[in-house]
Amino acid sequence: MLSIASRQDHSPTLGASEPVRTRRLLPDSAAFAGSAAVFAALYVAAGAPTPLLVVFKQQWHFSAWVLTIAFAAYALGLLVALLVAGSLSDHLGRRPVLIGSLLVELGAMLMFVFAPNIGWVIAARTIQGIATGAATSAFSASVVEHAPERSKKLGMIITSIAPAGGLGLGALLTGVAVQFSSHASVIVFSALAGIMVIGTAVAVFSAETVSPRPGAARSLVPRVSVPPAARHEFAASVPVHVAAWMLGGLFMGLVPTIIRDLFGLHSGLLNGVTAFIQPAAAAIAGLFLGRLTPRRTIFIGGAGVLLGTAVNMVGVASGTLPLLWVGGVIGGVGFGASFSGAIRAVAPLAQPHQRAGLFAAVYLVAYLSFGVPAIIAGLLIAPVGLLNTILGYGFVIIAAAVLGLIAQYRIHTRHRAVPKND
Repeated sequence: MLSIASRQDHSPTLGASEPVRTRRLLPDSAAFAGSAAVFAALYVAAGAPTPLLVVFKQQWHFSAWVLTIAFAAYALGLLVALLVAGSLSDHLGRRPVLIGSLLVELGAMLMFVFAPNIGWVIAARTIQGIATGAATSAFSASVVEHAPERSKKLGMIITSIAPAGGLGLGALLTGVAVQFSSHASVIVFSALAGIMVIGTAVAVFSAETVSPRPGAARSLVPRVSVPPAARHEFAASVPVHVAAWMLGGLFMGLVPTIIRDLFGLHSGLLNGVTAFIQPAAAAIAGLFLGRLTPRRTIFIGGAGVLLGTAVNMVGVASGTLPLLWVGGVIGGVGFGASFSGAIRAVAPLAQPHQRAGLFAAVYLVAYLSFGVPAIIAGLLIAPVGLLNTILGYGFVIIAAAVLGLIAQYRIHTRHRAVPKND
């Protein structure tokens, strides 16, 4: 089991023992539940714009490649924040990083509410990505550290399923709003702004879980931090993450365009439901496959991503929406299993002070795979056509999934050669 910083961390080592003892703080269980909920809410906000982007395209008449830029701006902003601030909470503490990030996220939600054109949406998406990136590794560590001792494994599972589950739920709720309201953007992002205010309060009144330590300024130098003990496991997980998150990018970034331009269907609700299926299946799989060993979970996940993508490509090529749904469920199970398993395999290999930096490295790979291929696909749509672009995108996912399965098999055989628990 992980060695997690306990409530001893808000002792005199924090340099302010009396104020900490007199401040009214949330109980451990409430801080755990609240932190997990706010972490998921960050990703609900990230998934919310998906059904709106095609609406904005109709309103403001911009090109298809601009739509993918608007989608991927979030991922790129997140990557910048991960590189610069991914390890910052290991030095400053979780609370100040979370509070600052949530306030920036609040500003992004307000920008969405008042956006007059796609430029504002791209800027809001970028700022949202920066806020989420700064908060993700801190939240991932904080949720595990706030978890009661008997719930440490649950905390790790939550950190692995919250991104996918939140993205899907955000797309679904926004799709409903688009279908039944002409003011969906204002409704959705005003509600999310309120949630971010509540989330900030949760962070303010949650206890700190790590002691501040020197090196905060040095930690801002962009770098990926993978502890030596975790490097082999991390390297084997890279193609797994690439395949899973590219599939996520397909559903969150390109599915609304596929439904409208290839299937000829125009429905905000249909866009939201279809975008919801894959990440929702991912979240459920990550939760229920948590009893399996990490390696077995990754194997199941890689196979699911491979098969689901193949079904998706058949559905796209034949214009059959139900096949897109079936492939989304299969691929979503693969996404959730592979990401959850990879997180559980690598997290115990890091010490508490290394954990945020390791999570930053994991999400760096994930969001490069989530955003960059979508931008490339958007640029290819005009010269090669939407159908050919989507089929080529699917081929790359399948190739990455195959490489991931091979890498996992090799590290599995290496572990079997050396007596060691999987």
